[in-house]
Amino acid sequence: MVRPLPQRLSWLSSRRGWSPVLALLAALSLLFLAGAPALAAMDYAKQSLIGADFAGADLRGVTFNLTNLREANFHGADLRGASLFGAKLQDADMAGADLRDATLDSAIFEGTNLNNAVLVDAFAFNTKFRSVSIEGADFSNVPLRADALKALCAIASGTNTVTGVATRTSLGCS
Repeated sequence: MVRPLPQRLSWLSSRRGWSPVLALLAALSLLFLAGAPALAAMDYAKQSLIGADFAGADLRGVTFNLTNLREANFHGADLRGASLFGAKLQDADMAGADLRDATLDSAIFEGTNLNNAVLVDAFAFNTKFRSVSIEGADFSNVPLRADALKALCAIASGTNTVTGVATRTSLGCS
């Protein structure tokens, strides 16, 4: 005689030693299925993404370390917590990008549009800024080298539309 499925499972779980095994399997399946993030952070490290279009994209926590992003479009992208360590961002459009808590150390911003970008709490101490546009960018609490700060203060203007902080104020320009 074949027992219905519920009876077979109750018989299995009532056997000595099987109950803890079933409990462990159930817990592991919940851990892997329920706890898994919807989208894992992408890793674009050491790639050539010249002219790539990431406009408006959700790129939170994404890694672009040592990536060539020349002429890439990040207009309005969410890059909170992203890592762009050593990235080459010549002539990239980062206008309106959210770069809060991003790692920008050793990145090269040359001819980059950072207008109205939010860089609050980003790490950019050894970052190179040449011929950049920063109107309305918010650099609050961003550590910068003295030479970079001097160059940015010379061109700083505007107020960030998201944070309401003036660019000159966020840089601590005198």
